[in-house]
Amino acid sequence: MPSLSWRHHTLIQAVLSRGPLKEKEFHSIFSDITGKSLDSHKQLFNEYLGKINIELSYVQFELRACRNQYDGLVYYGVINTVADEQSKLGTKYTVPQIAFYKGIIEAIVQDTTGNGTISTIEALNIRLENQLQGSSSEIPPALRNFSMSQKEKAIHEFIQDQWLCGTADGNIGLGVRSFLDLRSWFHNNEVPSCDVCNEASIKADLCPNESCSVRIHKYCLKAKFSQTRNAKVCPGCGTQWPYVVTKAEMVEEEEDAEANQQPPEPLRRKKSRASRQVQEEGSDEPSSRRFKRSGHNEDESTSQSQSQPSTQTLRKAKLEALAAVEVDNAGPGPSTRRATRTSSRLHR
Repeated sequence: MPSLSWRHHTLIQAVLSRGPLKEKEFHSIFSDITGKSLDSHKQLFNEYLGKINIELSYVQFELRACRNQYDGLVYYGVINTVADEQSKLGTKYTVPQIAFYKGIIEAIVQDTTGNGTISTIEALNIRLENQLQGSSSEIPPALRNFSMSQKEKAIHEFIQDQWLCGTADGNIGLGVRSFLDLRSWFHNNEVPSCDVCNEASIKADLCPNESCSVRIHKYCLKAKFSQTRNAKVCPGCGTQWPYVVTKAEMVEEEEDAEANQQPPEPLRRKKSRASRQVQEEGSDEPSSRRFKRSGHNEDESTSQSQSQPSTQTLRKAKLEALAAVEVDNAGPGPSTRRATRTSSRLHR
């Protein structure tokens, strides 16, 4: 089995040391270390990821991409593929902090509004004992005595480490590392999925029909409804979906349509010649006459000027030959003089 090169190691170290990287930044690192542009070497990029993941699989890690549902951007990160008690020993968080994080995640995914957030007050009021099985008498003292100040500190650390995020309205949402790590957890806990991409719909728009359970991410809505020709209806129940196509999206669609309709330069030339041929075929003029008119009219004067001297030369040569025969038959005398005069007249 071939080992990883220093280029593979650099990609892994960049993600591990800096945390989840935006797609643009990760692609830039790949281009810098390989000297290859991703636009023309997409297959090479995929081969790098595949080779890295083959090696990482032996230690239950994976380099994967995910989309942050709050900003719509794609991120790359390394995640642990096994969630067991042994893997928990590698975390820097305490048992109460982990239980607190689980409580926040459950509260966010249970949000029925599709905002994918909870307020800070709601987070601080989460009871850690709800994360344990059994009666209250079995609750460890560390959980029971987890204070408000400790919860505030834990929230700050979760946001700093990108397990959670702070939204513009002051609420708390999932961080990009949660989207990377919790894909299987979302599926196992039957978190509602997006009707377009089939990923967990933490931050999504809901169908206007309250009896319909369809959810669609905002970026998936844009991809689905930005085409003005597409009907803006719910794919589940057919209810009209209140999606407004922005002016920028309309301009982008028009530019894409023009680019798709305009053929390449060689194709346009072929098409113009074909159109001229079709026009000529639709004419009542006979094809032979059109051929003479289009192809030979330009050289008509040249052809006539060349054919006339050629005929005179042949006629002249024929008369000279006849005169020579007469001379041979008649011998010298008047006939010779007549032939000579005839020849001189021809030369004149």
